[in-house]
Formats: sequence, structure tokens, C-alpha cells
Amino acid sequence: MGRSAVAIPEKLFFKIGEVCELAGVQAHVLRYWESEFTMLAPQKNRAGQRVYRKRDVEIALRIKELLYEDQYTIAGAKKRLANDLRAGGKLKIVSSEDDAEESQTNGSQAATEGMASATRGASEARTDADRKAVRKVARELREILALLDTPSKKH
Repeated sequence: MGRSAVAIPEKLFFKIGEVCELAGVQAHVLRYWESEFTMLAPQKNRAGQRVYRKRDVEIALRIKELLYEDQYTIAGAKKRLANDLRAGGKLKIVSSEDDAEESQTNGSQAATEGMASATRGASEARTDADRKAVRKVARELREILALLDTPSKKH
């Protein structure tokens, strides 16, 4: 739980480019998320440009975390985000660099706990150990794919 949150500047409104920079995604991805996630609904100014509030930025960051880091599908991310918002409180936004450091430190323990919890029902909330284990497995799978994609030397 020693992960740091993404720093969102203290502003009333953000332009789409600013939100894209904070979230690390392109504008078309953000617009797609708006069409899929009804809770991400920026206002439009008089010129018709999207203007995001801080809450919209937090939601966009949470969507990115669910999709890219926790490996949820769109449907799964919708359900998880709806549950998070229904539970109230603030959304917890986390930077992936801190997770990488923690997963290297607690890798084997998290993987063991994560594999055990993978057998639980999908309705249970994911723990930090589950997230770390999923990220570790995803990273290892990417490494395996990279090895398979490199041409082998045959003599």
C-alpha cells in the first residue's frame, strides 16, 4: 500500500490534451472510453471542446489502471468501476513505476498469494497481491513472446 498517487494539478478544468498527457493515452482512446464508460462524461465549453473536471481525470486514470495494469476487459472494468464509485470515497490512482518496484521486492510472495486467489470467484474484489501477481504474469508472458519473436540462429 506504499504506492504513490498520480499528481493531478489543482485546476477546475482540463483540456483533452492535458488529460491524455496525465493518463498517458491518445485522445482517440479517451474519446472511446467516454463512449464505453458512462461515468466518464466531460462537459463541453461554448466552442464545443471537451473540458474535464478533476473527477473525470481520476476516472480516466482508474479506467487506464483497470484496463492496462489489472488486465480487465471493457465489460469487467465497467463493473469494477461502477462498484468502486458506488462504494463512494475517492478513487485510488496509482503510478505503475511504484508497482514495478514493489512487485520486484515482493514478487514471489505476491505470485503465490495471487495464484491462490485466482481460483476465487470473480465477484470478489482484487487485492494488491492479486494485481501484483497478474502484472508479474503479464510481464513474463511478454518476455516469452519477445523470445519467440526473435529469429533463432540455425547452423
